[in-house]
Amino acid sequence: MSTTDAGADNAPASPSTATLFAAVVPPLFIGMIDQTIVATALPDIARDLGGFGTVGMLITAYLAATAISAPVYGRLGDALGRRKLMSIAIVVTMLGSLLCAIAPNFGTLVAARVMQGFGGGGLISLAQALLGQYVGPRRRARYQGYLAGIAIVASTFGPVVGGFVTGHLGWRWIFALNVPLTLLALLLIQRLPPRRTPKHAMVFDWAGLALFAALTVLIIAGFDSLKTGTAAPALLACAVIVLGLLVWRERRATHPLFPGDLLANRSISLSALLAMCHGALYVALLSFIPIYFAVARDRAADEIGLLMLPITVGIGTGAFVTGRLMSRSGRTTLYPVTGLICAAGLLLFLSRNLSELPDLGISLVFMLVSACLGSIMGVVQITVQMEAGVPRLGIATSSVSLSRSFGAVAGTAVAGVIVGAGLAGAAPDPDRVFGTIFLGGAGFALLASGVAAAIPRRQL
Repeated sequence: MSTTDAGADNAPASPSTATLFAAVVPPLFIGMIDQTIVATALPDIARDLGGFGTVGMLITAYLAATAISAPVYGRLGDALGRRKLMSIAIVVTMLGSLLCAIAPNFGTLVAARVMQGFGGGGLISLAQALLGQYVGPRRRARYQGYLAGIAIVASTFGPVVGGFVTGHLGWRWIFALNVPLTLLALLLIQRLPPRRTPKHAMVFDWAGLALFAALTVLIIAGFDSLKTGTAAPALLACAVIVLGLLVWRERRATHPLFPGDLLANRSISLSALLAMCHGALYVALLSFIPIYFAVARDRAADEIGLLMLPITVGIGTGAFVTGRLMSRSGRTTLYPVTGLICAAGLLLFLSRNLSELPDLGISLVFMLVSACLGSIMGVVQITVQMEAGVPRLGIATSSVSLSRSFGAVAGTAVAGVIVGAGLAGAAPDPDRVFGTIFLGGAGFALLASGVAAAIPRRQL
Protein backbone atom coordinates (compact mmCIF):
# COMPACT_ATOMS: atom_id res chain seq x y z
CA MET A 1 0.00 0.00 0.00
CA SER A 2 1.44 3.38 -0.97
CA THR A 3 1.57 6.41 1.29
CA THR A 4 1.36 8.98 -1.47
CA ASP A 5 0.61 12.53 -0.43
CA ALA A 6 0.14 15.26 -2.95
CA GLY A 7 2.15 17.69 -0.94
CA ALA A 8 4.86 15.31 0.05
CA ASP A 9 7.60 17.83 0.48
CA ASN A 10 9.20 17.48 -2.97
CA ALA A 11 10.00 13.79 -2.46
CA PRO A 12 10.70 12.07 -5.80
CA ALA A 13 8.80 8.95 -4.72
CA SER A 14 6.63 7.73 -1.85
CA PRO A 15 7.55 4.65 0.19
CA SER A 16 5.17 1.85 1.05
CA THR A 17 3.52 1.91 4.45
CA ALA A 18 5.73 -0.96 5.65
CA THR A 19 8.90 0.81 4.47
CA LEU A 20 7.85 4.09 6.09
CA PHE A 21 7.02 2.53 9.45
CA ALA A 22 10.16 0.40 9.42
CA ALA A 23 12.15 3.61 8.91
CA VAL A 24 10.52 5.91 11.49
CA VAL A 25 9.55 3.56 14.35
CA PRO A 26 13.07 2.43 15.43
CA PRO A 27 14.47 5.99 15.81
CA LEU A 28 11.35 7.12 17.69
CA PHE A 29 11.49 4.11 20.00
CA ILE A 30 15.20 4.63 20.72
CA GLY A 31 14.75 8.35 21.42
CA MET A 32 11.87 7.79 23.83
CA ILE A 33 13.22 4.76 25.71
CA ASP A 34 16.55 6.53 26.26
CA GLN A 35 14.70 9.14 28.32
CA THR A 36 13.70 6.67 31.03
CA ILE A 37 15.76 3.48 30.64
CA VAL A 38 18.54 4.88 32.83
CA ALA A 39 16.23 5.53 35.81
CA THR A 40 16.44 2.06 37.37
CA ALA A 41 20.21 1.91 36.74
CA LEU A 42 21.01 5.10 38.70
CA PRO A 43 21.87 3.38 42.02
CA ASP A 44 24.29 0.99 40.29
CA ILE A 45 25.89 3.83 38.32
CA ALA A 46 26.35 5.86 41.50
CA ARG A 47 27.97 2.89 43.27
CA ASP A 48 30.40 2.33 40.38
CA LEU A 49 31.28 5.92 39.46
CA GLY A 50 30.29 7.92 42.51
CA GLY A 51 27.98 10.93 42.47
CA PHE A 52 25.06 9.74 44.59
CA GLY A 53 24.01 13.34 45.17
CA THR A 54 24.14 14.33 41.50
CA VAL A 55 23.25 11.09 39.72
CA GLY A 56 19.94 12.63 38.64
CA MET A 57 21.95 14.78 36.24
CA LEU A 58 22.04 11.77 33.89
CA ILE A 59 18.32 12.24 33.26
CA THR A 60 18.35 16.04 33.37
CA ALA A 61 21.31 16.27 30.96
CA TYR A 62 19.57 14.09 28.39
CA LEU A 63 16.30 15.98 28.76
CA ALA A 64 17.99 19.37 28.35
CA ALA A 65 19.96 18.27 25.29
CA THR A 66 16.85 16.78 23.71
CA ALA A 67 14.84 19.95 24.27
CA ILE A 68 17.59 22.18 22.83
CA SER A 69 18.24 20.06 19.76
CA ALA A 70 14.63 19.28 18.75
CA PRO A 71 13.85 22.68 17.14
CA VAL A 72 17.29 22.71 15.46
CA TYR A 73 16.60 19.41 13.75
CA GLY A 74 13.09 20.57 12.90
CA ARG A 75 14.27 23.82 11.31
CA LEU A 76 17.17 22.26 9.40
CA GLY A 77 15.08 19.26 8.40
CA ASP A 78 12.46 21.52 6.83
CA ALA A 79 15.17 23.23 4.78
CA LEU A 80 17.73 20.54 4.01
CA GLY A 81 15.79 17.30 4.10
CA ARG A 82 14.44 15.28 6.99
CA ARG A 83 15.94 11.94 5.97
CA LYS A 84 19.40 13.53 5.89
CA LEU A 85 18.96 15.13 9.33
CA MET A 86 17.52 11.89 10.75
CA SER A 87 20.64 10.05 9.61
CA ILE A 88 22.79 12.62 11.41
CA ALA A 89 20.66 12.30 14.58
CA ILE A 90 21.03 8.51 14.53
CA VAL A 91 24.81 8.71 14.19
CA VAL A 92 25.07 11.25 17.04
CA THR A 93 22.90 9.01 19.24
CA MET A 94 25.03 5.98 18.40
CA LEU A 95 28.29 7.77 19.25
CA GLY A 96 26.82 9.15 22.48
CA SER A 97 25.59 5.68 23.49
CA LEU A 98 29.01 4.16 22.81
CA LEU A 99 30.72 6.83 24.92
CA CYS A 100 28.21 6.23 27.73
CA ALA A 101 28.98 2.51 27.69
CA ILE A 102 32.74 3.03 28.08
CA ALA A 103 32.68 6.15 30.28
CA PRO A 104 35.50 5.87 32.88
CA ASN A 105 34.03 8.40 35.32
CA PHE A 106 30.83 10.22 36.20
CA GLY A 107 31.73 13.49 34.45
CA THR A 108 32.44 11.71 31.18
CA LEU A 109 29.15 9.83 31.47
CA VAL A 110 27.18 13.08 31.91
CA ALA A 111 28.92 14.59 28.87
CA ALA A 112 28.15 11.46 26.85
CA ARG A 113 24.49 11.65 27.93
CA VAL A 114 24.39 15.22 26.62
CA MET A 115 25.70 13.99 23.27
CA GLN A 116 23.16 11.16 23.30
CA GLY A 117 20.42 13.72 24.00
CA PHE A 118 21.53 15.93 21.11
CA GLY A 119 20.83 12.95 18.88
CA GLY A 120 17.63 11.98 20.67
CA GLY A 121 16.01 15.34 20.00
CA GLY A 122 16.17 14.64 16.28
CA LEU A 123 15.02 11.04 16.56
CA ILE A 124 11.76 12.03 18.25
CA SER A 125 10.79 15.15 16.28
CA LEU A 126 11.92 13.99 12.83
CA ALA A 127 10.14 10.64 13.10
CA GLN A 128 6.82 12.46 13.45
CA ALA A 129 7.69 14.91 10.67
CA LEU A 130 8.74 12.17 8.24
CA LEU A 131 5.41 10.43 8.69
CA GLY A 132 3.54 13.66 7.99
CA GLN A 133 5.71 14.25 4.92
CA TYR A 134 4.44 11.17 3.10
CA VAL A 135 0.92 10.54 4.46
CA GLY A 136 -2.30 12.50 3.86
CA PRO A 137 -4.36 13.90 6.77
CA ARG A 138 -6.98 11.14 7.11
CA ARG A 139 -4.51 8.26 7.20
CA ARG A 140 -2.01 10.39 9.06
CA ALA A 141 -4.47 10.65 11.96
CA ARG A 142 -4.51 6.89 12.34
CA TYR A 143 -0.76 6.52 11.92
CA GLN A 144 0.03 9.37 14.31
CA GLY A 145 -2.04 7.50 16.88
CA TYR A 146 0.14 4.46 16.32
CA LEU A 147 3.35 6.50 16.66
CA ALA A 148 2.09 8.27 19.79
CA GLY A 149 1.32 4.88 21.33
CA ILE A 150 4.74 3.49 20.41
CA ALA A 151 6.49 6.57 21.80
CA ILE A 152 4.74 6.54 25.15
CA VAL A 153 4.97 2.76 25.49
CA ALA A 154 8.73 3.09 24.95
CA SER A 155 8.90 5.77 27.64
CA THR A 156 6.90 3.61 30.07
CA PHE A 157 8.75 0.42 29.23
CA GLY A 158 12.16 2.05 29.71
CA PRO A 159 12.48 1.54 33.49
CA VAL A 160 11.35 -2.10 33.16
CA VAL A 161 13.95 -2.87 30.47
CA GLY A 162 16.61 -0.84 32.29
CA GLY A 163 16.08 -2.76 35.51
CA PHE A 164 16.24 -6.14 33.77
CA VAL A 165 19.37 -5.33 31.75
CA THR A 166 21.13 -3.74 34.72
CA GLY A 167 20.33 -6.69 36.97
CA HIS A 168 21.51 -9.35 34.51
CA LEU A 169 24.21 -7.66 32.40
CA GLY A 170 25.25 -4.46 34.20
CA TRP A 171 24.34 -0.83 33.66
CA ARG A 172 26.81 -0.25 30.81
CA TRP A 173 24.79 -2.60 28.62
CA ILE A 174 21.74 -0.33 28.60
CA PHE A 175 23.90 2.03 26.52
CA ALA A 176 25.88 -0.60 24.60
CA LEU A 177 22.71 -2.25 23.27
CA ASN A 178 21.84 1.05 21.60
CA VAL A 179 24.75 0.67 19.17
CA PRO A 180 23.33 -2.24 17.11
CA LEU A 181 19.84 -0.74 17.34
CA THR A 182 20.99 2.60 15.94
CA LEU A 183 22.97 0.84 13.19
CA LEU A 184 19.77 -0.96 12.16
CA ALA A 185 17.82 2.31 12.29
CA LEU A 186 20.45 4.00 10.11
CA LEU A 187 20.15 1.28 7.47
CA LEU A 188 16.34 1.38 7.47
CA ILE A 189 16.12 5.18 7.18
CA GLN A 190 18.16 5.03 3.96
CA ARG A 191 15.28 3.18 2.30
CA LEU A 192 13.20 6.36 2.33
CA PRO A 193 13.47 8.44 -0.86
CA PRO A 194 15.49 11.66 -0.44
CA ARG A 195 13.98 15.08 -1.12
CA ARG A 196 15.52 17.85 -3.14
CA THR A 197 17.72 20.40 -1.40
CA PRO A 198 16.38 23.97 -1.70
CA LYS A 199 18.06 26.20 -4.24
CA HIS A 200 18.62 29.08 -1.82
CA ALA A 201 21.09 28.91 1.04
CA MET A 202 19.65 28.30 4.49
CA VAL A 203 20.10 31.16 6.98
CA PHE A 204 20.05 29.79 10.51
CA ASP A 205 19.13 31.82 13.59
CA TRP A 206 22.19 31.08 15.73
CA ALA A 207 21.49 33.95 18.13
CA GLY A 208 18.00 32.60 18.70
CA LEU A 209 19.42 29.14 19.29
CA ALA A 210 21.88 30.46 21.89
CA LEU A 211 19.10 32.25 23.77
CA PHE A 212 16.84 29.24 23.53
CA ALA A 213 19.58 26.94 24.86
CA ALA A 214 20.15 29.29 27.80
CA LEU A 215 16.40 29.43 28.45
CA THR A 216 16.12 25.62 28.40
CA VAL A 217 19.00 25.13 30.84
CA LEU A 218 17.63 27.79 33.22
CA ILE A 219 14.12 26.32 33.19
CA ILE A 220 15.25 22.74 33.76
CA ALA A 221 17.79 23.75 36.42
CA GLY A 222 15.23 26.03 38.08
CA PHE A 223 12.52 23.39 38.37
CA ASP A 224 15.05 20.76 39.38
CA SER A 225 16.31 22.98 42.21
CA LEU A 226 12.77 23.26 43.59
CA LYS A 227 13.55 19.99 45.35
CA THR A 228 16.13 21.76 47.50
CA GLY A 229 14.56 25.22 47.43
CA THR A 230 17.91 27.00 47.11
CA ALA A 231 18.49 28.65 43.74
CA ALA A 232 15.09 28.08 42.14
CA PRO A 233 13.75 31.67 42.38
CA ALA A 234 16.91 33.22 40.93
CA LEU A 235 17.15 30.67 38.10
CA LEU A 236 13.49 31.03 37.13
CA ALA A 237 13.76 34.85 37.28
CA CYS A 238 16.72 34.67 34.89
CA ALA A 239 14.66 32.37 32.67
CA VAL A 240 11.95 35.02 32.43
CA ILE A 241 14.53 37.63 31.38
CA VAL A 242 16.04 35.31 28.76
CA LEU A 243 12.55 34.46 27.49
CA GLY A 244 11.93 38.17 26.92
CA LEU A 245 15.19 38.47 24.99
CA LEU A 246 14.30 35.40 22.91
CA VAL A 247 10.89 36.82 22.00
CA TRP A 248 12.52 40.13 21.07
CA ARG A 249 15.10 38.33 18.92
CA GLU A 250 12.60 36.07 17.16
CA ARG A 251 10.36 38.99 16.19
CA ARG A 252 13.28 40.68 14.43
CA ALA A 253 15.02 37.66 12.88
CA THR A 254 14.70 37.16 9.11
CA HIS A 255 14.66 33.37 9.55
CA PRO A 256 13.55 32.83 13.16
CA LEU A 257 14.06 29.55 14.95
CA PHE A 258 10.40 29.76 16.00
CA PRO A 259 8.32 31.43 13.24
CA GLY A 260 5.96 33.99 14.71
CA ASP A 261 3.00 33.06 12.52
CA LEU A 262 3.13 29.51 13.85
CA LEU A 263 3.23 30.66 17.46
CA ALA A 264 0.36 33.08 16.79
CA ASN A 265 -1.82 30.26 15.46
CA ARG A 266 -4.16 29.38 18.34
CA SER A 267 -4.57 25.76 17.26
CA ILE A 268 -0.79 25.31 17.32
CA SER A 269 -0.12 27.25 20.53
CA LEU A 270 -2.95 25.54 22.44
CA SER A 271 -1.88 22.14 21.11
CA ALA A 272 1.64 22.83 22.38
CA LEU A 273 0.15 23.81 25.76
CA LEU A 274 -1.85 20.58 25.78
CA ALA A 275 1.37 18.63 25.07
CA MET A 276 2.94 20.43 28.03
CA CYS A 277 0.01 19.40 30.24
CA HIS A 278 0.35 15.82 29.03
CA GLY A 279 4.06 15.79 29.85
CA ALA A 280 3.48 17.22 33.31
CA LEU A 281 0.69 14.80 34.18
CA TYR A 282 1.87 11.58 32.56
CA VAL A 283 5.59 11.77 33.32
CA ALA A 284 4.95 12.85 36.93
CA LEU A 285 2.61 9.88 37.46
CA LEU A 286 5.01 7.53 35.68
CA SER A 287 7.89 8.71 37.87
CA PHE A 288 6.13 8.44 41.23
CA ILE A 289 3.96 5.33 40.85
CA PRO A 290 7.03 3.07 41.31
CA ILE A 291 8.08 5.13 44.33
CA TYR A 292 4.63 4.63 45.87
CA PHE A 293 4.82 0.86 45.45
CA ALA A 294 8.33 0.83 46.94
CA VAL A 295 7.64 3.15 49.89
CA ALA A 296 4.02 2.40 50.79
CA ARG A 297 3.79 -1.27 49.73
CA ASP A 298 7.44 -2.31 50.20
CA ARG A 299 7.59 -3.97 46.79
CA ALA A 300 10.86 -5.11 45.20
CA ALA A 301 12.09 -3.77 41.84
CA ASP A 302 10.99 -6.82 39.85
CA GLU A 303 7.51 -6.71 41.40
CA ILE A 304 7.20 -3.01 40.60
CA GLY A 305 8.21 -3.73 37.01
CA LEU A 306 5.36 -6.20 36.65
CA LEU A 307 2.89 -3.77 38.25
CA MET A 308 3.94 -1.14 35.70
CA LEU A 309 3.20 -3.35 32.69
CA PRO A 310 -0.58 -2.66 32.65
CA ILE A 311 0.24 1.06 32.33
CA THR A 312 2.22 0.28 29.18
CA VAL A 313 -0.74 -1.65 27.79
CA GLY A 314 -3.14 1.14 28.67
CA ILE A 315 -1.24 4.01 27.05
CA GLY A 316 -0.62 2.05 23.87
CA THR A 317 -4.25 0.96 23.62
CA GLY A 318 -5.53 4.49 24.20
CA ALA A 319 -3.32 5.95 21.47
CA PHE A 320 -4.19 3.17 19.02
CA VAL A 321 -7.95 3.48 19.54
CA THR A 322 -7.81 7.30 19.33
CA GLY A 323 -5.96 7.10 16.01
CA ARG A 324 -8.55 4.74 14.56
CA LEU A 325 -11.45 6.89 15.79
CA MET A 326 -9.92 10.07 14.35
CA SER A 327 -9.39 8.43 10.98
CA ARG A 328 -12.99 7.20 10.81
CA SER A 329 -14.86 10.18 12.25
CA GLY A 330 -12.62 13.08 11.28
CA ARG A 331 -12.97 14.51 14.79
CA THR A 332 -9.91 15.41 16.86
CA THR A 333 -10.28 17.34 20.12
CA LEU A 334 -13.34 15.37 21.22
CA TYR A 335 -11.11 12.49 22.32
CA PRO A 336 -8.62 14.27 24.61
CA VAL A 337 -11.43 16.33 26.14
CA THR A 338 -13.35 13.15 27.01
CA GLY A 339 -10.23 11.21 27.96
CA LEU A 340 -8.95 13.86 30.36
CA ILE A 341 -12.32 14.16 32.11
CA CYS A 342 -12.36 10.38 32.59
CA ALA A 343 -8.74 10.46 33.82
CA ALA A 344 -9.68 13.14 36.35
CA GLY A 345 -12.49 10.96 37.69
CA LEU A 346 -10.23 7.92 38.01
CA LEU A 347 -7.50 9.89 39.80
CA LEU A 348 -10.09 11.35 42.18
CA PHE A 349 -11.32 7.83 42.95
CA LEU A 350 -7.75 6.67 43.51
CA SER A 351 -6.92 9.57 45.85
CA ARG A 352 -9.85 8.65 48.11
CA ASN A 353 -9.42 4.87 48.09
CA LEU A 354 -5.67 4.39 47.78
CA SER A 355 -5.08 2.63 51.08
CA GLU A 356 -7.98 0.22 50.55
CA LEU A 357 -7.04 -1.03 47.08
CA PRO A 358 -4.78 -4.04 46.49
CA ASP A 359 -1.65 -3.66 44.38
CA LEU A 360 -3.29 -5.14 41.29
CA GLY A 361 -6.33 -2.90 41.73
CA ILE A 362 -4.12 0.22 41.81
CA SER A 363 -2.24 -1.00 38.75
CA LEU A 364 -5.49 -1.57 36.83
CA VAL A 365 -6.80 1.88 37.72
CA PHE A 366 -3.59 3.37 36.40
CA MET A 367 -3.99 1.29 33.26
CA LEU A 368 -7.34 3.03 32.67
CA VAL A 369 -5.81 6.43 33.47
CA SER A 370 -3.00 5.84 31.01
CA ALA A 371 -5.48 4.70 28.35
CA CYS A 372 -7.30 8.02 28.79
CA LEU A 373 -4.03 9.95 28.54
CA GLY A 374 -3.21 8.01 25.38
CA SER A 375 -5.86 10.07 23.61
CA ILE A 376 -3.77 13.25 23.70
CA MET A 377 -0.52 13.14 21.75
CA GLY A 378 -1.87 11.75 18.49
CA VAL A 379 -4.43 14.57 18.37
CA VAL A 380 -1.78 17.16 19.22
CA GLN A 381 0.56 15.98 16.47
CA ILE A 382 -2.05 15.79 13.72
CA THR A 383 -3.50 19.21 14.65
CA VAL A 384 -0.11 20.92 14.62
CA GLN A 385 0.94 19.24 11.38
CA MET A 386 -2.24 20.18 9.53
CA GLU A 387 -2.04 23.78 10.68
CA ALA A 388 1.67 24.15 9.87
CA GLY A 389 1.59 22.49 6.44
CA VAL A 390 4.08 20.05 4.93
CA PRO A 391 6.94 22.55 4.33
CA ARG A 392 7.21 23.31 8.06
CA LEU A 393 6.38 19.94 9.59
CA GLY A 394 9.79 19.72 11.27
CA ILE A 395 9.69 22.89 13.32
CA ALA A 396 5.99 22.33 14.14
CA THR A 397 6.46 18.79 15.46
CA SER A 398 9.62 19.77 17.34
CA SER A 399 7.61 22.43 19.19
CA VAL A 400 5.36 19.66 20.46
CA SER A 401 8.32 17.60 21.71
CA LEU A 402 9.78 20.68 23.34
CA SER A 403 6.53 21.57 25.10
CA ARG A 404 6.11 18.03 26.40
CA SER A 405 9.67 18.05 27.75
CA PHE A 406 9.14 21.32 29.62
CA GLY A 407 5.89 19.99 31.04
CA ALA A 408 7.60 16.79 32.18
CA VAL A 409 10.31 18.75 34.00
CA ALA A 410 7.79 21.01 35.74
CA GLY A 411 5.41 18.19 36.67
CA THR A 412 8.05 15.91 38.17
CA ALA A 413 9.68 18.81 40.04
CA VAL A 414 6.43 19.92 41.69
CA ALA A 415 5.42 16.34 42.53
CA GLY A 416 8.93 15.73 43.90
CA VAL A 417 8.64 18.70 46.25
CA ILE A 418 5.29 17.44 47.56
CA VAL A 419 6.51 13.87 48.04
CA GLY A 420 9.80 14.97 49.59
CA ALA A 421 8.07 17.25 52.08
CA GLY A 422 5.38 14.70 52.91
CA LEU A 423 7.78 11.84 53.57
CA ALA A 424 10.27 13.92 55.56
CA GLY A 425 8.31 13.92 58.82
CA ALA A 426 8.76 11.69 61.83
CA ALA A 427 5.79 9.44 60.98
CA PRO A 428 5.04 9.90 57.27
CA ASP A 429 1.81 8.57 55.80
CA PRO A 430 2.62 7.52 52.19
CA ASP A 431 -1.03 6.91 51.30
CA ARG A 432 -1.95 10.46 52.31
CA VAL A 433 1.06 11.98 50.54
CA PHE A 434 0.52 10.16 47.26
CA GLY A 435 -3.23 10.62 47.55
CA THR A 436 -2.52 14.37 47.50
CA ILE A 437 -0.46 13.90 44.33
CA PHE A 438 -3.29 12.02 42.63
CA LEU A 439 -5.88 14.55 43.77
CA GLY A 440 -3.78 17.33 42.30
CA GLY A 441 -3.44 15.28 39.13
CA ALA A 442 -7.24 15.05 38.90
CA GLY A 443 -7.60 18.82 39.07
CA PHE A 444 -4.81 19.31 36.53
CA ALA A 445 -6.47 16.82 34.15
CA LEU A 446 -9.67 18.90 34.26
CA LEU A 447 -7.71 22.05 33.43
CA ALA A 448 -6.02 20.22 30.54
CA SER A 449 -9.43 19.13 29.21
CA GLY A 450 -10.35 22.82 29.07
CA VAL A 451 -7.22 23.51 27.02
CA ALA A 452 -8.17 20.72 24.60
CA ALA A 453 -11.71 22.06 24.30
CA ALA A 454 -10.37 25.53 23.44
CA ILE A 455 -8.38 24.36 20.39
CA PRO A 456 -10.14 25.93 17.37
CA ARG A 457 -9.41 23.11 14.92
CA ARG A 458 -11.64 20.18 15.81
CA GLN A 459 -11.83 18.32 12.51
CA LEU A 460 -9.28 16.75 10.17
